[in-house]
Amino acid sequence: MTSHLDGAVIPTRFDVPVEPLRRSAHFTGEPGCIAEARRFAAHFLQQLRTEWCATVDERADGAVLLVVSELVTNADRYSDGPYILELEGTDSSLTVAVYDSSPSLPRVFPRNPERVGRHGLEIVRALARDVRVERVPVGKRVRAVLDLGAG
Repeated sequence: MTSHLDGAVIPTRFDVPVEPLRRSAHFTGEPGCIAEARRFAAHFLQQLRTEWCATVDERADGAVLLVVSELVTNADRYSDGPYILELEGTDSSLTVAVYDSSPSLPRVFPRNPERVGRHGLEIVRALARDVRVERVPVGKRVRAVLDLGAG
């Protein structure tokens, strides 16, 4: 941030970006896409640390990678085509959005420790502060917002 006093520029603290950091990746569903999506997210977290001076605690780091895994796995498993992973972050939060071609909205099932599988959205909801699912013209978008900072 910069202050101006009688024409003099006085730095008041380091400048931080105004716009959130945004990146997207397209996946075809080929083997290895889920691991590639996790690497993409890990690189994005490092960019947030560097470019936004974000403090990402260990829990948040793991939560982001797990949410990416769950959402990309669901898109891979239930859509009939490619899918897009979008990440948007600041120093305090990160949004994970996955677009896929299936118009079917995911369901959250009642808790059942004996059920095998179908816990993905339940896990995402436990880790994120906000989860939204909506139809878009080409299918659906599942969006999760996670807090990053230690505190």
